[in-house]
Amino acid sequence: MHHISIRTADIHQAIAFYEMLGFAVNERFTTGYTLACWMEGLGGRIELIQIPQPKPAPDAFHDEHYVGYYHLSFDLTHHTSDLATWLNTLQDQFKHAQLPPLQILLEPEQQMIGDLVYEVAFIADTDGLPLEFIRLLK
Repeated sequence: MHHISIRTADIHQAIAFYEMLGFAVNERFTTGYTLACWMEGLGGRIELIQIPQPKPAPDAFHDEHYVGYYHLSFDLTHHTSDLATWLNTLQDQFKHAQLPPLQILLEPEQQMIGDLVYEVAFIADTDGLPLEFIRLLK
């Protein structure tokens, strides 16, 4: 996969958010009518596109009838040995950076998928889009 594209109401706020997650801007450009950028981190690439006159995103996490793309998932197996500690550290980084508080949609919990046990957590980005963080338990 080349990249995932995310439309945002405020590209500067979204860049700051994704930088806190470990992404870095590698290309800034315009899409003809608005600001955009590519960011790389956590083993992937995202494209942020600022949308003029944005409408609120649907609540994909809490609306059980929502149909469409649900969330992005990032594998932190090789980045941390404890998802709860990673999440607490991230919350502290947001406080020290004087960013809006990190919105946690699901605290870390274990989930069995097939024969494997994972630790999973969900947060929301600056536009309320759900992001999953997953870690394979050894």
